[in-house]
Amino acid sequence: MGMQLPRWVWVGAVTLACIAGMVNVTGYLGFEHLAVSHLTGTTSLLGAALADGDWRSVRHLWAILIAFSLGAMLSGLIIQDSALRLGRRYGAALALESALLLAAVPLFSSQPLNGALLAAMACGLQNAMVTTYSGAIVRTTHLSGMFTDLGIGLGHLIRGKPLPMRRLTLSGLIISGFLGGGVLGTWLFRALHYHALLIPAALTGLTGLGYAGYRHWTLVRDARRVD
Repeated sequence: MGMQLPRWVWVGAVTLACIAGMVNVTGYLGFEHLAVSHLTGTTSLLGAALADGDWRSVRHLWAILIAFSLGAMLSGLIIQDSALRLGRRYGAALALESALLLAAVPLFSSQPLNGALLAAMACGLQNAMVTTYSGAIVRTTHLSGMFTDLGIGLGHLIRGKPLPMRRLTLSGLIISGFLGGGVLGTWLFRALHYHALLIPAALTGLTGLGYAGYRHWTLVRDARRVD
C-alpha cells in the first residue's frame, strides 16, 4: 500500500477498534461467553451445537449470526458503498450504532439474549461501515485479517521483499486498539456491569454527531464556493 493514509483514517480505525473491543468483551462476559463482534467462533459453536442436538444453543447462535448480518445490511442501506471516503453518511451510521448500544444496556439486564443481539447488530453495522480505503482492507471488529497481514509482512521481510509499512502499521494499530478496548471493557464491566456499554455508546454517538456536523459544514462551504 504505497499511498499516504490521511490522519482521520488512522484515528478513526483505531478508535472504532477500541470501541469494538469494549463491546465484544462486555457481550462475552455478560452473555454465555459468546463473541458479538466476529462470527468465526460463533459459527464453529453452531456446528458443534447442531452435531450435539443442542437446539437452545442453536437458536441463540443463529440469532447472533443473523443480528450481525442485519447490522451490516443497515450499513449497506445507509452508506451504499464499501469504499471508505469522506462525504458519506457515516454520521448516521455511527448514531444508529450508538442507539443500538444504548438500547442493549437495559435489555442485557432483563433479556440477555436480546441485549447481545443488539450489541452484535451494532458490531455488524460498524464492521460493514469501515471496509476498504484505497485498496487497503480495514476491519475494526475482528483481527484475523490484521494478523494475516502482519504474517505476510514478516514473510516478505525474510524473503528480502519491500515491506508495506503503512499497511502493517495500520494492522498493528487496529490490533492494539482492539486489545486496549478489551482491557478497558473488562475493567468497566467489573465496575459498571452492563452499563459499561454506555461508554462505547457515548463515543460512537459523539463521533457520529461530530462527523454529521463536519459533513454539513463542508456541504455549505462547497455551495458557497460554487455561488
